[in-house]
Amino acid sequence: MWSSHARSKNRIGAGQGRTDRSMRDVRPCPGAASRELAGNRPEKEVPVKASLTVPWDSRLLDYDFGHDHPLAPVRVELAMELARCLGVFEPEDVVTVPVPGADDALLRLVHDADYIEAVKRSAHAAHGERARFGLGTEDNPYFPGMHEASSLIVGASVEAARRVWTGQSAHAVNLAGGLHHAMRSHASGFCVYNDPAVAIAWLLAAGARRVAYVDVDVHHGDGVQAAFWDDPRVLTISLHEHPRTLFPGTGLPAEAGGRGAEGHAVNVALPAGTRDEPWLRAFDAVVPPLMAAFVPDVLVTQHGCDTHMRDPLGHLLLTVDGQRAAAERLHRLAHEHAGGRWVALGGGGYEVVDVVPRIWAHLLAEAAERPIPPATPIPGEWLTFVRTRTDRDPVAVMTDGHDPAPRPWSSGYNPGDPVDRAVVATRRAVFPWHGLDPWA
Repeated sequence: MWSSHARSKNRIGAGQGRTDRSMRDVRPCPGAASRELAGNRPEKEVPVKASLTVPWDSRLLDYDFGHDHPLAPVRVELAMELARCLGVFEPEDVVTVPVPGADDALLRLVHDADYIEAVKRSAHAAHGERARFGLGTEDNPYFPGMHEASSLIVGASVEAARRVWTGQSAHAVNLAGGLHHAMRSHASGFCVYNDPAVAIAWLLAAGARRVAYVDVDVHHGDGVQAAFWDDPRVLTISLHEHPRTLFPGTGLPAEAGGRGAEGHAVNVALPAGTRDEPWLRAFDAVVPPLMAAFVPDVLVTQHGCDTHMRDPLGHLLLTVDGQRAAAERLHRLAHEHAGGRWVALGGGGYEVVDVVPRIWAHLLAEAAERPIPPATPIPGEWLTFVRTRTDRDPVAVMTDGHDPAPRPWSSGYNPGDPVDRAVVATRRAVFPWHGLDPWA
């Protein structure tokens, strides 16, 4: 993932925003929680049903592969503070809640016991043993407290799922989650434990009959697909850059599910250079019909920001506005087909100042049922905070100035358009398994 792409590009995400100054020393917005207080202050009295629940603990920022690694935890910190400065957390029906850790029994819903033990003892393991489990590599270097930080992210995603499934909250968001590449017995692509897969497995164990998972990261959601390859109770949909040009090299339309679960792994492999309108056209042509046919009990989504045109690792050309439109569509689909039950997770994203915070602040506001108008100026307090944390001058508005208007699929298939060809390949591979006409 990193080694295949970052060296040949301007790695504006690598180590970005890291300073010796902790968020504990900064209070960016009037009344905002600091890094320490954000996870440890008493939660508001939870309403009978919150519109949005955000499991939060400052220790989620401890998932940190080091200064030179692209996956900088400051992006989560900046996104949470931007949402706070924009007032997303002010309404009484928006709550932050403590994060319980994930014990071994929870992790074993997806991961092998030997792998969990390898993560725990990785501090003292030889290089060969680490490498056998995908640890100690350039993509997944060891860092102190790896098991604790990784399992806490799983705990946050499962708590988000629990709050939604038990009816305490309509929606829940874990921005630190979305680590979709981790496999049953090895780390991969910056991901140690696969929190989306564990959250989905928890939902199934709790009684969910069908769970839909939609992944809009630029990279294929291979770990989640692998976890439920043979399980017809889970529909995994991944829209990503074509595997011939990007890690992990999987995610072709023909990867459609194992025996008994045919058509339940859905892959839309988009060509490099895809922009907002064709990306949204592909989404509209694939995701809504499948959601309507599958009728999940709950929708889990992964919101990697690395489809953005300024991301240093991917090659798609979406804007903040296109990504905001994707979140709006997923929110609507949760209400149309999943009883409003929506669990949203973070994911990739390596332009950590100008891109990730804006997209995830939009996601939080959308999940809170109070979307932020695109032309909203970014509060000055947050701009000052970012300059203090990163020595960067961030953009000052919540939009990239684009209002995407994709052509509806009903307008007709264009065989000369590579995105349309990608859509047809996906529809032909999976639609018949759901009783859908791929050409309709």
